[in-house]
Amino acid sequence: MCGIVGIFDTQGKREIDRNLLHCMNESQYHRGPDESGLHIEPGLGFGHRRLSIIDLSSGQQPLFNEDGSVAVTYNGEIYNFIELIKELTSRGHIFQTCCDTEVIVHAWEEWGTECVQHFRGMFAFAIWDRNKNELFVARDRLGIKPLFYTKLADGSFIFGSELKSLKVHSKFPRAIDPAAVEEYFTFGYIPEPKTIYKGVFKLPPGHYLTIRRGQEQLNPQQYWDVSFSPIQAISEEDASRELIERLKDAVNIRMVSEVPLGAFLSGGVDSSAIVATMAGLSKDPVNTCSISFGDPKFNESQYAAMVARQYNTAHRVEQVDPNDFDLIDHLSDLYDEPFADSSALPTYRVCELAKKQVTVVLSGDGGDENLAGYRRYQWHIKEESIRSLMPLSIRRPLFGFMGRAYPKADWAPRVFRAKSTFEAIARDSLEGYLHNMSVLSSQLRGSLFSDTLKSNLQGYHAVEVFRKYAKDAPTDHPLSLIQYLDLKTYLPGDILTKVDRASMAHSLEVRVPILDHQLVDWISCLPPALKLKDKEGKYIFKKALEPALSEEILYRKKMGFSVPLASWFRGPLRKKVEDNILGDTMLSSGFFNRDCLTKLLDQHQQGARNHSASIWALLMFESFLRKH
Repeated sequence: MCGIVGIFDTQGKREIDRNLLHCMNESQYHRGPDESGLHIEPGLGFGHRRLSIIDLSSGQQPLFNEDGSVAVTYNGEIYNFIELIKELTSRGHIFQTCCDTEVIVHAWEEWGTECVQHFRGMFAFAIWDRNKNELFVARDRLGIKPLFYTKLADGSFIFGSELKSLKVHSKFPRAIDPAAVEEYFTFGYIPEPKTIYKGVFKLPPGHYLTIRRGQEQLNPQQYWDVSFSPIQAISEEDASRELIERLKDAVNIRMVSEVPLGAFLSGGVDSSAIVATMAGLSKDPVNTCSISFGDPKFNESQYAAMVARQYNTAHRVEQVDPNDFDLIDHLSDLYDEPFADSSALPTYRVCELAKKQVTVVLSGDGGDENLAGYRRYQWHIKEESIRSLMPLSIRRPLFGFMGRAYPKADWAPRVFRAKSTFEAIARDSLEGYLHNMSVLSSQLRGSLFSDTLKSNLQGYHAVEVFRKYAKDAPTDHPLSLIQYLDLKTYLPGDILTKVDRASMAHSLEVRVPILDHQLVDWISCLPPALKLKDKEGKYIFKKALEPALSEEILYRKKMGFSVPLASWFRGPLRKKVEDNILGDTMLSSGFFNRDCLTKLLDQHQQGARNHSASIWALLMFESFLRKH
């Protein structure tokens, strides 16, 4: 795993500042502490920080073809590189190394932009082809590896694995995008392709970008999408059998490593499935790690220990301080833009623990999105059944009134929190789903945002993110559609971003078998009823795993990877929250209504409402503003 940076002059062949390129590269030292490399020629500079995983003695980057006319800087793993080396060698290509990086160079020579179709793995890379006078950048299909870019006012195109590398450039644009602020306080992160800064972008998953000198516009091209093409009728038995075989293949191909390898083990279905599969493929005990919490409401460590005993893993567990909030101010340094998933804290700690034992870990990320594991999917399908009974023109006024009239009951079990349900049913399908998963509701954002920010938004609403993807979605099934939306937004924008930054902060590589693109596409084509059956999410996955994992592991209530924010904000962090959220940084930003901020904090501190998610989002935004 690595960090990449680059500068390309789109207007000519001006000299690249070596010191600038070096500083951009070194800002990502944590992503690759083993080696550093720079390549500079007229109008182009590539930088690379390497974390050595395969072919430790060679594979230094930037790497070139035989005559030096094609160069690559690359972050990721191409798992099918051995097969590609054989195929490309048979086509006359000569390899100097046994690493996956060189495969990219020769695949580009052989197939051009179609090279990405041949890669099975996670990647973000840039290729410079001097003969074609062309720069090509690409990102993997699911967005496991990040890539940021912008075109500066002077015509320089700059890119990097993290925003911090671009910020090193003195001409980096630092104006905050109002639409990104709206999206952040809706989703808790800023979905692709936006960043918090105007004119600075994330390359979307499954896209590439081709740039030539003299080119004015940058137009990312999509090369892959999840198909959701219904397959012919398949029995539960056949689906279960094939799912396990495909999972074994996805895990097996990710166990190739020349450095110590292990797995995260939370005790949930997905991580337990990965560990069980690894144990069946490995001669030696699997290295596993997990963290525990003092509060039993957040502690899954006993379930992780059950799986570790069952498969005789070399298990390591450490308890996290229940008041482990020292990292709060460090998070804005990790993520470079506002990021409000509080599970970033335990994720950072489990990566820190894993690095003591291994350099590569496999994780279970992606199971919920692929196999309908989130509880919000169940609620959405129930609400859709009600929406289907009457048109929006009747639902909006009727259920809108009921939502306004019904008291808010954050303290009650979900089934009794009818206010939120009424509000969701009063909306169309996309608005309703967004309402159920929003960090701050549209009503709260309307009160929170200043008149200036609302004016700058010009009526823009974050639901447009969903509308953009839904318009071209390959499915209209109510469950498949929201899974598709999550694969496009929540998965890359939140889950994979969280894991990438937390792991790379410790120079740890994380591989995600359940996000193997062949497996993802096959699962997408299964009947929705095999994913969510009655109230059971991941139905077919759990059935398939019954021979390997206990009922207690497979069918217990999902806990998640959360921290006790509500009690923190009413206890040890109370003063910090008040000082930061009502401090000069937030109030002078011009984004917020002071009275609303004060009311929100008062309601939470008095126990009248649980605004912990909103307060965390505000705290992370304040930290970003103060530091960046």
